[in-house]
Amino acid sequence: MPEHHKINYVEFASADPAATRSFFAATFGWQFEEYDSYLAFYGAGLDGGICPADPASRADAGGAVVGGALIVFYSADLAATERLVKQHGAAIVRPTFSFPGGRRFHFTEPAGNEFAVWSDR
Repeated sequence: MPEHHKINYVEFASADPAATRSFFAATFGWQFEEYDSYLAFYGAGLDGGICPADPASRADAGGAVVGGALIVFYSADLAATERLVKQHGAAIVRPTFSFPGGRRFHFTEPAGNEFAVWSDR
């Protein structure tokens, strides 16, 4: 059961989702479910997804992530969480939308890092 306001999901980009899927399935035993061009994965310790996009995540010479993963929080009350993040200085960069399994929105915190919050309610 997802916990309110806890990290629940991670998404990252892949220029070749089929190759990424094959690698992680064969190497680490991850399981996948397809949704159009999106791949959800399970069995990785933390559920997540792979979306087709370029550039893929990489670390620069200093170890900083470039094109990093999207961290997704769970909320038992999506509207209340949206009000809370706005109250503390976040900007909504993708308004609430529906997807198979629930609804979510994206925000940037005051330093500009993007996160998402989802709910199955």
